[in-house]
Amino acid sequence: MAESEQAQAASALLAQSEDAPGVLRLTLQRPDAFNALSEALIDAVTEALTRIAADPAVRVVVLAGAGRAFCAGHDLREMRAQPSHDYYRRLFDRCTRMMLAIQRMPQPVIARVHGIATAAGCQLVAMCDLAVAADDARFAVSGVNLGLFCSTPGVALSRNLHRKHALEMLLTGEMIGAHEAQARGLVNRVVPAAELDGEVAKLAASICAKPAAAIAAGKGLFYRQLEMGVEAAYQLAGQTMACNMMDESALEGVQAFIDKRPPSWRSG
Repeated sequence: MAESEQAQAASALLAQSEDAPGVLRLTLQRPDAFNALSEALIDAVTEALTRIAADPAVRVVVLAGAGRAFCAGHDLREMRAQPSHDYYRRLFDRCTRMMLAIQRMPQPVIARVHGIATAAGCQLVAMCDLAVAADDARFAVSGVNLGLFCSTPGVALSRNLHRKHALEMLLTGEMIGAHEAQARGLVNRVVPAAELDGEVAKLAASICAKPAAAIAAGKGLFYRQLEMGVEAAYQLAGQTMACNMMDESALEGVQAFIDKRPPSWRSG
Protein backbone atom coordinates (compact mmCIF):
# COMPACT_ATOMS: atom_id res chain seq x y z
CA MET A 1 0.00 0.00 0.00
CA ALA A 2 1.38 3.44 -0.94
CA GLU A 3 2.19 5.90 1.83
CA SER A 4 -0.72 8.19 0.88
CA GLU A 5 -3.14 5.25 0.90
CA GLN A 6 -1.83 4.19 4.32
CA ALA A 7 -2.42 7.71 5.63
CA GLN A 8 -5.97 7.71 4.25
CA ALA A 9 -6.68 4.32 5.81
CA ALA A 10 -5.33 5.51 9.18
CA SER A 11 -7.40 8.69 9.09
CA ALA A 12 -10.52 6.65 8.41
CA LEU A 13 -9.88 4.67 11.60
CA LEU A 14 -8.66 7.54 13.78
CA ALA A 15 -10.04 11.06 13.49
CA GLN A 16 -7.98 14.02 14.67
CA SER A 17 -9.43 17.38 15.66
CA GLU A 18 -8.50 20.40 17.77
CA ASP A 19 -10.80 20.90 20.76
CA ALA A 20 -9.03 24.13 21.77
CA PRO A 21 -5.60 25.68 21.20
CA GLY A 22 -3.10 23.07 22.31
CA VAL A 23 -5.76 20.39 22.93
CA LEU A 24 -5.83 17.63 20.31
CA ARG A 25 -8.57 15.01 20.21
CA LEU A 26 -8.03 11.54 18.76
CA THR A 27 -11.27 9.66 18.12
CA LEU A 28 -11.38 5.91 17.52
CA GLN A 29 -13.48 5.48 14.37
CA ARG A 30 -14.92 1.99 14.30
CA PRO A 31 -18.38 2.74 15.72
CA ASP A 32 -20.08 -0.30 14.18
CA ALA A 33 -17.58 -2.52 16.04
CA PHE A 34 -17.74 -0.49 19.29
CA ASN A 35 -14.27 0.81 18.36
CA ALA A 36 -12.67 -2.61 18.79
CA LEU A 37 -8.90 -2.46 18.45
CA SER A 38 -8.05 -4.00 15.10
CA GLU A 39 -4.40 -4.30 14.13
CA ALA A 40 -4.79 -1.33 11.80
CA LEU A 41 -6.38 0.81 14.51
CA ILE A 42 -3.65 -0.09 17.01
CA ASP A 43 -1.01 0.93 14.47
CA ALA A 44 -2.85 4.17 13.65
CA VAL A 45 -3.06 5.17 17.32
CA THR A 46 0.59 4.32 17.95
CA GLU A 47 1.73 6.33 14.92
CA ALA A 48 -0.41 9.31 15.93
CA LEU A 49 0.83 9.31 19.52
CA THR A 50 4.45 9.04 18.41
CA ARG A 51 4.02 11.97 16.04
CA ILE A 52 2.15 14.11 18.58
CA ALA A 53 4.76 13.44 21.28
CA ALA A 54 7.28 15.42 19.21
CA ASP A 55 4.92 18.36 18.61
CA PRO A 56 5.40 21.12 21.22
CA ALA A 57 2.23 22.88 20.04
CA VAL A 58 0.15 20.04 21.51
CA ARG A 59 -0.27 20.40 25.27
CA VAL A 60 -2.99 17.83 26.01
CA VAL A 61 -4.36 14.83 24.10
CA VAL A 62 -7.98 13.70 24.49
CA LEU A 63 -8.69 10.09 23.51
CA ALA A 64 -12.32 9.41 22.61
CA GLY A 65 -14.50 6.89 20.80
CA ALA A 66 -17.07 7.43 18.05
CA GLY A 67 -20.59 6.05 18.23
CA ARG A 68 -22.09 4.30 21.24
CA ALA A 69 -18.93 3.21 23.06
CA PHE A 70 -15.42 4.18 24.01
CA CYS A 71 -13.73 0.88 23.15
CA ALA A 72 -14.75 -2.78 23.41
CA GLY A 73 -11.20 -4.16 23.46
CA HIS A 74 -9.46 -6.26 20.84
CA ASP A 75 -11.19 -7.25 17.61
CA LEU A 76 -12.03 -10.87 18.48
CA ARG A 77 -13.04 -11.79 14.92
CA GLU A 78 -9.66 -10.67 13.64
CA MET A 79 -7.89 -12.51 16.48
CA ARG A 80 -9.78 -15.75 15.86
CA ALA A 81 -9.01 -15.70 12.14
CA GLN A 82 -5.27 -16.23 12.72
CA PRO A 83 -4.88 -18.69 15.60
CA SER A 84 -1.14 -19.07 16.04
CA HIS A 85 1.13 -18.39 18.99
CA ASP A 86 3.48 -16.19 16.93
CA TYR A 87 0.58 -14.10 15.65
CA TYR A 88 -0.81 -13.53 19.14
CA ARG A 89 2.61 -12.58 20.50
CA ARG A 90 3.06 -10.03 17.71
CA LEU A 91 -0.44 -8.66 18.27
CA PHE A 92 -0.02 -8.17 22.01
CA ASP A 93 3.46 -6.68 21.48
CA ARG A 94 1.92 -4.11 19.12
CA CYS A 95 -0.80 -3.32 21.63
CA THR A 96 1.80 -2.92 24.39
CA ARG A 97 3.72 -0.42 22.25
CA MET A 98 0.52 1.61 21.87
CA MET A 99 -0.20 1.55 25.60
CA LEU A 100 3.35 2.54 26.51
CA ALA A 101 3.31 5.36 23.94
CA ILE A 102 0.58 7.00 26.03
CA GLN A 103 2.66 6.83 29.19
CA ARG A 104 5.95 7.86 27.57
CA MET A 105 4.76 10.93 25.67
CA PRO A 106 5.32 14.26 27.46
CA GLN A 107 1.74 15.47 27.04
CA PRO A 108 -0.97 14.29 29.44
CA VAL A 109 -3.60 12.07 27.81
CA ILE A 110 -7.22 12.27 28.99
CA ALA A 111 -9.61 9.42 28.26
CA ARG A 112 -13.11 10.68 27.40
CA VAL A 113 -15.22 7.66 28.24
CA HIS A 114 -18.82 6.92 27.30
CA GLY A 115 -20.70 3.69 26.74
CA ILE A 116 -18.54 0.68 27.46
CA ALA A 117 -14.80 0.32 28.01
CA THR A 118 -14.08 -3.39 28.17
CA ALA A 119 -10.99 -5.64 28.12
CA ALA A 120 -8.25 -3.76 26.23
CA GLY A 121 -10.63 -0.77 26.11
CA CYS A 122 -10.63 -0.70 29.90
CA GLN A 123 -6.85 -1.11 29.75
CA LEU A 124 -6.73 1.94 27.50
CA VAL A 125 -8.61 3.98 30.10
CA ALA A 126 -6.24 2.79 32.82
CA MET A 127 -3.16 3.67 30.76
CA CYS A 128 -4.35 7.21 30.04
CA ASP A 129 -3.00 9.72 32.54
CA LEU A 130 -6.47 10.97 33.45
CA ALA A 131 -10.01 9.85 32.66
CA VAL A 132 -13.41 11.56 32.65
CA ALA A 133 -16.47 9.34 32.30
CA ALA A 134 -20.13 9.84 31.56
CA ASP A 135 -22.27 8.64 34.43
CA ASP A 136 -23.73 5.86 32.30
CA ALA A 137 -20.32 4.48 31.25
CA ARG A 138 -19.49 0.90 32.20
CA PHE A 139 -16.16 -0.87 32.62
CA ALA A 140 -15.00 -4.49 32.65
CA VAL A 141 -12.03 -6.72 31.93
CA SER A 142 -14.29 -9.47 30.69
CA GLY A 143 -11.95 -11.82 28.84
CA VAL A 144 -12.24 -14.42 31.61
CA ASN A 145 -15.88 -14.90 30.58
CA LEU A 146 -14.54 -16.26 27.29
CA GLY A 147 -11.81 -18.34 28.89
CA LEU A 148 -9.14 -15.70 28.28
CA PHE A 149 -7.75 -14.01 31.39
CA CYS A 150 -7.12 -10.30 30.67
CA SER A 151 -3.42 -10.47 31.53
CA THR A 152 -2.23 -7.36 29.72
CA PRO A 153 -5.14 -5.20 30.97
CA GLY A 154 -4.22 -6.51 34.41
CA VAL A 155 -0.88 -4.70 34.21
CA ALA A 156 -2.63 -1.37 33.83
CA LEU A 157 -5.42 -2.11 36.31
CA SER A 158 -3.04 -3.25 39.05
CA ARG A 159 -1.22 0.08 38.76
CA ASN A 160 -4.41 2.14 39.10
CA LEU A 161 -6.73 0.26 41.43
CA HIS A 162 -6.27 -1.29 44.84
CA ARG A 163 -4.94 -4.82 44.35
CA LYS A 164 -8.10 -6.62 45.47
CA HIS A 165 -10.33 -4.35 43.38
CA ALA A 166 -8.22 -5.02 40.29
CA LEU A 167 -8.10 -8.77 40.85
CA GLU A 168 -11.85 -8.93 41.49
CA MET A 169 -12.50 -7.33 38.10
CA LEU A 170 -10.03 -9.69 36.41
CA LEU A 171 -11.33 -12.84 38.09
CA THR A 172 -15.05 -12.17 37.65
CA GLY A 173 -15.22 -10.21 34.40
CA GLU A 174 -18.15 -8.30 35.90
CA MET A 175 -19.15 -4.81 34.76
CA ILE A 176 -18.85 -1.86 37.10
CA GLY A 177 -20.50 1.52 36.68
CA ALA A 178 -18.83 4.90 36.34
CA HIS A 179 -19.20 5.92 39.98
CA GLU A 180 -17.76 2.61 41.16
CA ALA A 181 -14.89 3.05 38.68
CA GLN A 182 -14.22 6.46 40.21
CA ALA A 183 -14.32 5.05 43.75
CA ARG A 184 -11.83 2.35 42.75
CA GLY A 185 -9.45 4.84 41.09
CA LEU A 186 -9.98 3.98 37.43
CA VAL A 187 -11.41 7.39 36.47
CA ASN A 188 -10.97 10.88 37.91
CA ARG A 189 -14.34 12.51 37.28
CA VAL A 190 -17.88 11.36 36.50
CA VAL A 191 -20.47 13.71 35.00
CA PRO A 192 -23.80 13.45 33.17
CA ALA A 193 -23.29 12.48 29.53
CA ALA A 194 -24.38 15.93 28.34
CA GLU A 195 -21.59 17.51 30.40
CA LEU A 196 -18.81 15.13 29.35
CA ASP A 197 -17.15 17.36 26.76
CA GLY A 198 -17.36 20.40 29.04
CA GLU A 199 -15.70 18.55 31.92
CA VAL A 200 -12.93 17.24 29.66
CA ALA A 201 -12.39 20.77 28.33
CA LYS A 202 -12.20 22.16 31.87
CA LEU A 203 -9.56 19.60 32.87
CA ALA A 204 -7.54 20.16 29.69
CA ALA A 205 -7.65 23.95 30.14
CA SER A 206 -6.35 23.63 33.69
CA ILE A 207 -3.35 21.66 32.43
CA CYS A 208 -2.73 24.00 29.49
CA ALA A 209 -2.54 26.92 31.92
CA LYS A 210 0.62 25.42 33.43
CA PRO A 211 4.12 25.55 31.88
CA ALA A 212 4.69 22.71 29.43
CA ALA A 213 8.18 22.00 30.75
CA ALA A 214 6.91 21.41 34.27
CA ILE A 215 4.07 19.19 33.06
CA ALA A 216 6.37 17.06 30.89
CA ALA A 217 9.02 16.69 33.59
CA GLY A 218 6.42 15.87 36.20
CA LYS A 219 4.63 13.26 34.11
CA GLY A 220 7.89 11.52 33.25
CA LEU A 221 9.05 11.49 36.86
CA PHE A 222 5.67 10.28 38.14
CA TYR A 223 5.78 7.04 36.17
CA ARG A 224 9.49 6.33 36.60
CA GLN A 225 9.44 6.69 40.38
CA LEU A 226 6.47 4.32 40.72
CA GLU A 227 8.69 1.40 39.70
CA MET A 228 11.48 2.29 42.18
CA GLY A 229 12.15 1.78 45.85
CA VAL A 230 11.39 4.81 48.00
CA GLU A 231 15.01 5.96 48.37
CA ALA A 232 15.74 5.78 44.63
CA ALA A 233 12.41 7.47 43.95
CA TYR A 234 13.30 10.39 46.21
CA GLN A 235 16.72 10.71 44.57
CA LEU A 236 15.18 10.85 41.10
CA ALA A 237 12.47 13.24 42.28
CA GLY A 238 15.06 15.56 43.81
CA GLN A 239 17.10 15.57 40.61
CA THR A 240 13.97 16.30 38.60
CA MET A 241 12.95 19.17 40.86
CA ALA A 242 16.44 20.67 40.76
CA CYS A 243 16.37 20.64 36.95
CA ASN A 244 12.80 21.94 36.91
CA MET A 245 13.73 24.75 39.30
CA MET A 246 16.34 26.01 36.83
CA ASP A 247 13.73 26.23 34.08
CA GLU A 248 12.74 29.78 33.17
CA SER A 249 9.07 29.17 33.92
CA ALA A 250 9.75 27.90 37.44
CA LEU A 251 12.07 30.79 38.23
CA GLU A 252 9.40 33.23 37.03
CA GLY A 253 6.64 31.41 38.93
CA VAL A 254 8.53 31.50 42.22
CA GLN A 255 9.51 35.14 41.75
CA ALA A 256 5.91 36.03 40.96
CA PHE A 257 4.82 34.35 44.20
CA ILE A 258 7.42 36.36 46.13
CA ASP A 259 6.31 39.56 44.36
CA LYS A 260 2.63 38.74 45.00
CA ARG A 261 1.70 38.97 41.29
CA PRO A 262 0.48 36.54 38.62
CA PRO A 263 3.30 34.76 36.80
CA SER A 264 4.13 35.87 33.29
CA TRP A 265 4.92 32.66 31.44
CA ARG A 266 5.88 32.46 27.82
CA SER A 267 3.45 30.38 25.73
CA GLY A 268 4.28 26.68 26.05
